[in-house]
Amino acid sequence: MLVGVELKRRPSLWRVEDSLDELAVLADTAGLEVVGQEWQKLERVRPATLIGPGKLAELIELRQELEYNAIVFDDELSPRQQREIEKAFGEDGETKVLDRTALILDIFARHARTREGALQVELAQLEYRLPRLTRAWTHLARQAGGRAGGATGGVGVRGPGETQLEVDRRRVRSRIAFLKRQLEKVRAYRHQHRQKRRQEGMSVVSLVGYTNAGKSTLLNTLSNANVLVADILFATLDPTTRRVDLPNGGIVLVTDTVGFIQKLPHQLVAAFRATLEEVLEADLLLHVIDVTHANVLEQVEAVHDTLAEIGATNKPIINALNKIDRFSRQADQHENLRHLSELLREFPNSLPISALTGQGITPLLDRIEEGLEAGMLSLAVTIPYRRGDLVDLFHKRGLIERETYDGEGTHIEGKLPRFLAAKFQAFG
Repeated sequence: MLVGVELKRRPSLWRVEDSLDELAVLADTAGLEVVGQEWQKLERVRPATLIGPGKLAELIELRQELEYNAIVFDDELSPRQQREIEKAFGEDGETKVLDRTALILDIFARHARTREGALQVELAQLEYRLPRLTRAWTHLARQAGGRAGGATGGVGVRGPGETQLEVDRRRVRSRIAFLKRQLEKVRAYRHQHRQKRRQEGMSVVSLVGYTNAGKSTLLNTLSNANVLVADILFATLDPTTRRVDLPNGGIVLVTDTVGFIQKLPHQLVAAFRATLEEVLEADLLLHVIDVTHANVLEQVEAVHDTLAEIGATNKPIINALNKIDRFSRQADQHENLRHLSELLREFPNSLPISALTGQGITPLLDRIEEGLEAGMLSLAVTIPYRRGDLVDLFHKRGLIERETYDGEGTHIEGKLPRFLAAKFQAFG
């Protein structure tokens, strides 16, 4: 059973029905069968149970009719709310109480295929579960004869209960600290790898977008790679980087990373910091947008919110309006074209593509080239003949407008990525 809440005083860009439909897809990805959806319009959320007591009683009654054994809330539940809802459903544990965050974490755990991905997901899961550990030990409180923690609880009752809970918490905190240390090593390694790319003068384009928008398909098309492509949410968790040839003969590195989603758990954003830094270090962002999705505008807003959260809003962005091949298979061609025209006006620096069929890929590569060139610096340098490595670097990573030779060395006028300009400063 899926449950959502709509706040009257805090309207969301997403309609509650659409958000629940997305939650249903998440549930299906996690292996759950959805038997029903319910939602409630509230002035404010209930501190104890999120929803009102009447709606909660209604859901408990529906359990008999629909025979569901799990209830998933579209918003993150506080530890108290989860505990109180579980009590209302009965402490026999027959009905599992989950929220969107737990569901997304479970999906991430299923799709983590590398050690780095597994570390990041485990850290997010443990940080989510730590404040919820108390509910696993309520049986110890009941041993105290209704006065758990009191002086009359009986010899040997209070101590073991508290000790067991504290041991459990301490183990979780210790594991969290260990995971953070391991991820700092990953972060340092990624930083060194990015520095090496910078020294080699490699420009980087990062693919961003809502989950299942077609980023991995686009990476495969651009680079003739074989990155996993699946019509499921969060098929790609680990960053994948491929070399892509540009029309002018240059080379760019294109990185695909985890997809975004509305209400992305903050634990995941924090845990995936090492991965998301690939976005922060990119020279240009390529935002892949599924133009066929009914909530395309809401999805774009969710991506922008996540980019703002990680501090990547100052990057130049190209909007790739993907999946236009589906328009040709649908009945109302005129309506589809009008919709696409509106999106082209809505999003600056955008162009229509099909990552699946290759339609629009050549103009996209031209636009990427233009975007990278716009971030270049014009230089006029004289490089001594003994520094043939710098001449080679300018040829590989820059745009040469004029090149001559004399007794002093090689005179080059052209453009270079800004991060490479310092290497040529002494020869200007």
